[in-house]
Amino acid sequence: METAATNDAGGATRALIFALVALACGHMLSTLLRTIPAISLDLMAADFHVKPQALASLTSVYHFAFAAAQIPVGAAMDRFGVRPVSLGLLAGTVFGAVASGFATGPESFAVGQLMLGVATSGMLMCPMTLAAKQLSAARFGLWSGAILSIGNIGMLLSSSPLAFVVDTWGWRAGFWISAAGGVAVALAVFALVPNQPAEHKDHSSPLSQMIEVLRLGLSRPLRGLIALALVSLATSLVLRGLWGGPWLMDVKGLSRIEAGNQLGAFTLAMIVGPLLIGMIDRRLGRRRELVAGSHLAGALLLALMALGAPHFAVSALFGVAVMPPQYDLVLFVLIGLATSAQPLLFGMSRQLVDAQVAGKALAAINLAFFLGAALMQSLTGAVAALAGLPAVLLFMAAALLFGTLIFLAYTRTA
Repeated sequence: METAATNDAGGATRALIFALVALACGHMLSTLLRTIPAISLDLMAADFHVKPQALASLTSVYHFAFAAAQIPVGAAMDRFGVRPVSLGLLAGTVFGAVASGFATGPESFAVGQLMLGVATSGMLMCPMTLAAKQLSAARFGLWSGAILSIGNIGMLLSSSPLAFVVDTWGWRAGFWISAAGGVAVALAVFALVPNQPAEHKDHSSPLSQMIEVLRLGLSRPLRGLIALALVSLATSLVLRGLWGGPWLMDVKGLSRIEAGNQLGAFTLAMIVGPLLIGMIDRRLGRRRELVAGSHLAGALLLALMALGAPHFAVSALFGVAVMPPQYDLVLFVLIGLATSAQPLLFGMSRQLVDAQVAGKALAAINLAFFLGAALMQSLTGAVAALAGLPAVLLFMAAALLFGTLIFLAYTRTA
């Protein structure tokens, strides 16, 4: 009897692991899709007969849609369950990827990006929600890290492998391959994720939930965290997902695959960084200083990268026309590590508000992360059109510095 019970428990654990991995692959697909423009922006712009800077601003539609859909998708999971919502989102992802791949101009591409933004908005929440319902607090901590790591594989796929695909078959192939991947993930979710009953935790409308989250986010305890969240994830996502490729190819003269290799190293740093920051946080016990210090370091590193452009200060200091690509590789890795303190903002939000509104505080931080990415992508497109790529990096550095100073001002203790 004991052996049978043990076998049943082991079988249930294996089933849950397979379900979480299947859902996490949806998150991986999401990170792949949102970083495709970084490696193919020049080719897409040429096909659409627009300037790359204008197309870069247009891709912010994805992030705006992603941010706007966060709370409605979360409410849908409470009402209908993880499995049906994830299958619906994956279907939308497939249609959005196909639409983006068949786009003939900026308008049709924007429609595809809008569809993808809404459809991929819940790809991280789906495995996180299932894990939170099924696992103890200790095991949830372990699996939340694993889910994020699996998801960031999508950014690895959009570096050198995607560069090879784009060079060989064109930029549209990236979206078509992603659509095929969406079908495969949907089949895995259909086969492996249990169909659990909905919980109906909150019957209020998505609009009223959104208003509550916004009200809490603007409250005095969270203002500093929201200010930093608006620029923190935005910096790494926009650099990795949009401007990193053009910077390396147009300013530093790298081939598409060489640029992909450097962006792959940046992604590895973004995967390893949260683990290192978490270890440092537990050892130091000074979370506020760690968050501020790492983001200030990220701002400095971005400025140093910008100043390595032709005829800028660092290049002039070393007496060269332009700093070599190896200089950027080191800075990309360091930026990836420095901006990995973002998850600590979630922990700080739970410390600063009452337990009964902790969930809404987390939603406010998450909303700020992705709304900030949308705003940063739009603004940097305009900056690039007016002043060039070095100005884009300097603008992001200034935004990171400003957000950190607001964070320090509002989190200062008496």
